[in-house]
Amino acid sequence: MERIAILSDVHGNITALENVMADIEKRGISKIYCLGDSVIKCANPDKVIDLLRQKCEVMLLGNCDEIICRPNIEKGRFWSRDKIGEERAEFIYNLPVSYDFTMSGHLIRLFHASPISLEHIFNPMFPNSDTIYFNKIITNPYDLFKNTAFIGKTENDPVPDVVGYGHLHTPNICRFGNKTIFNVGSVGVPVEMMNEGEENATSKYSTMSSYMILEGELDSKVLSSISFTLVRLPYSIEKELEYLKESDMPNKEIIMKSLITANH
Repeated sequence: MERIAILSDVHGNITALENVMADIEKRGISKIYCLGDSVIKCANPDKVIDLLRQKCEVMLLGNCDEIICRPNIEKGRFWSRDKIGEERAEFIYNLPVSYDFTMSGHLIRLFHASPISLEHIFNPMFPNSDTIYFNKIITNPYDLFKNTAFIGKTENDPVPDVVGYGHLHTPNICRFGNKTIFNVGSVGVPVEMMNEGEENATSKYSTMSSYMILEGELDSKVLSSISFTLVRLPYSIEKELEYLKESDMPNKEIIMKSLITANH
């Protein structure tokens, strides 16, 4: 059996990413897939991109990546774009938006948010009706399994049995209509959607990085054992806060509070 580590939403947090990579290596896992959003929020998107390129077999485009890394962005418009430079921006912008593979007889499809766009959102726990995504909410879980032009699929392509995504920053896994839906959460900016923005005695359990491990027979079309393991991992938030304090990033106080409270 083979194991794959799937992570997402590092958002420039090199401290958390290095910690997660060390944990993955300690477990003896060599295949790593990243579901996007390497930039904005934290202070080292350049180092994050370089480490992901070194370690990841598969990298996908996220919504923040697409905005920041578009061609011909003028200097000074986005702090993260200036930080990563043009070569990294071009690499990220040209990443694919989805990836299919087979494990233990299951066709698994990965994307950043959904097969509809980089921003259409499915959240099985919260409606998101009061967020900026109010007009891009997916209410029917079956929509996550659609073959759409956005991901380069047609009605003639096979429909996945399992879908995995990021974007929410809050990990979960659920079953629906004989299918599996999993969200890997966030390495760099974890969120607990019930938190109201103030640190409390239990915040530390939600500020931990998250990623998912899939284990099964890779590339096998024969139905057999498959497992989904959610990993939560504490990291040195204090170190990452120091990077932010030392940077000239605008509005950094917002993300600093988010790292401490796990609040969006």
